[in-house]
Amino acid sequence: MTTRFVLPVLLLLVLAAAALAQNTNSSATTPPRPRTAATPTQTKTAPKTTDTEKPKTTTTAPKPVAKKPAIAPPTEASGSQAVVAAFHSLLDGIRHADVGAVTAVYWNSPRLVLFNNNGSVTRGWDQVKKNRASSYPELKDVKLDIKDEAWTMMGRDGAVVTCLWTQSQTYKGTPETASGRMTLVFKRFGNAWKAIHLHTSPDAPNPASVLPSEQAPKSSPTPTP
Repeated sequence: MTTRFVLPVLLLLVLAAAALAQNTNSSATTPPRPRTAATPTQTKTAPKTTDTEKPKTTTTAPKPVAKKPAIAPPTEASGSQAVVAAFHSLLDGIRHADVGAVTAVYWNSPRLVLFNNNGSVTRGWDQVKKNRASSYPELKDVKLDIKDEAWTMMGRDGAVVTCLWTQSQTYKGTPETASGRMTLVFKRFGNAWKAIHLHTSPDAPNPASVLPSEQAPKSSPTPTP
């Protein structure tokens, strides 16, 4: 009886041991599957060019050059104003017996000609200066009045000034008065106007020096009633 029960028990133990051994071998011998790493993406490089690339040059625009303002030629109006200013500078110089102011208005040239009120002629700027330098220190209380002043432009470079004048003064302590007519010819030299000719004459000339045909007719006396 004992032997008949022992054999089946031993058989069951053997089968159980075999199954356990099979399960153990299968889990131990099967290695884990390795994980595949992601393949890195290769970066594409641009193909090299054989031509050398020239550096870019930046061109700067040329600076605008400021244009000089065009100098307008002197107009007749501006010229007449300059002539009148020069003429009045001469008058002020005479009133102040200023040799420098007077001679500065005249053309500094040997060809300068003045026809004087006393009938004489003065030629050259140097002689005009000598005459004024000798007489002006003796003048006192000079008064010069101008009437009927007029000027005419002769183009852009010439002008004529005319007037009637009356002058009173004291010369070497003696009072004197004279009156007459004056004509001045001006010429433009650059920006300056200079008198190149002066002509004065008395408004009441000596009848002995006037041709009979040019003498003013005498007024006939008014008959008495």
